Amino acid sequence: MPVYKTISPNSQTTVKIWKITESYDFLIQDLELKPETLKRVLGMKSELHQRGFLSVRHLLKAFGYTDADLFYDQHGKPHLKDGKQISITHSFIFSAVVISDGIVGIDIEKQREKIKVIAHKFVDYEINYLNEAANDYVQYLTKIWCVKESLYKLFATPGLSFKQHCLVIPFSSDTDDTIAWIDYKNKKHRYNVACLEFEGFTFAYAIQ
Repeated sequence: MPVYKTISPNSQTTVKIWKITESYDFLIQDLELKPETLKRVLGMKSELHQRGFLSVRHLLKAFGYTDADLFYDQHGKPHLKDGKQISITHSFIFSAVVISDGIVGIDIEKQREKIKVIAHKFVDYEINYLNEAANDYVQYLTKIWCVKESLYKLFATPGLSFKQHCLVIPFSSDTDDTIAWIDYKNKKHRYNVACLEFEGFTFAYAIQ
């Protein structure tokens, strides 16, 4: 399908989300892929991962870029050759790309009960306002995970811990926006964060 949703949180930032309904054969058509990119795709054991990966290249195309415009640094963080900031995510049937003049990070996750099992690995300060008995506990945990993953992607610093270094202020009852902090090596970094929920998935983006 075409782009599922486009979001413009400010004049310098655009997010595009893709719902992956197409087959692998359809998605790989009409894409100009670097040899190393094609090798990576062909080496993937899961068609779901292949489709997610290729859908990201279609999102790049929707922004006016090609695979040749994208490269990764030694930490695995994506970059664009023109200097614009980019962050990429995909989960099951959705993928997303954000491009901005400023530092950004995004994440998308399927809302699943099993997140409760790993909550202790990424929740610290947030336990003060979480309610395990609430009907939306899984959704709230997923929001927190997405926010922290977004922070991790934009900070791109080895050793950063979701639990120790990332802090998510409670979302208010009437908005899906909040503030998040990275407290790392005696320096505090503040970010504006927004979340969206659709079709059983949670999406978050963080902007410096």
